[in-house]
Amino acid sequence: MFARLLSHPLVEEKLELRGGFGFLAFHGGSLERGTDEIAAAAAAAADSSYYGVIMPPEFRWHIPSKRVDPAHSERLQAFLDRVHTVIAVHGYGRAGMFTTVLLGGRHRHLAAHLSAVLRSNLAHYEVRDDLETIPGDLRGLHEDNPVNRPRFGGVQIELPPRIRGMGPYWLGWDPAQPNPHTEALIAALAHAARSWPDPVGST
Repeated sequence: MFARLLSHPLVEEKLELRGGFGFLAFHGGSLERGTDEIAAAAAAAADSSYYGVIMPPEFRWHIPSKRVDPAHSERLQAFLDRVHTVIAVHGYGRAGMFTTVLLGGRHRHLAAHLSAVLRSNLAHYEVRDDLETIPGDLRGLHEDNPVNRPRFGGVQIELPPRIRGMGPYWLGWDPAQPNPHTEALIAALAHAARSWPDPVGST
């Protein structure tokens, strides 16, 4: 499935190798809108590595995370070889959860660290890092999920539409101008990455 997706001529795969902390967004472009821009901007601000898959307009091919296999992508494998810890950026939409940010993935110490940073910077949002309060299909715990493949694993952050600049909340906002919620999120993600201790020394 993942190999077929990457073979599509309009699907883009992006790789930026920098530090040993990394950001992922493999449901980017038109699928989970805004996730690739957020991950790429946070990675650049934190001098972290970045891998993204960008879907073309109106493309809605969702590959389950556990099937995003580095065996089918040299760029994803290069990213995973480079990083030791990651944050995977996803988007979701659920009734009653339009201001709720979810932190899944297996690296629960990083989830607690990220949660504290986000709560300090995103006053308009609820941040959940207790797995029992996160819907089962959004927890990101499968061992084959790319967020859990690096040496120390990572955190899967699920973002509702509003914080990605979507939905009726932003009606009338000039789309050429960055909205303050997304800007605050990017700054918080970058700060969380920069302030996370490097477990393997300088990379």
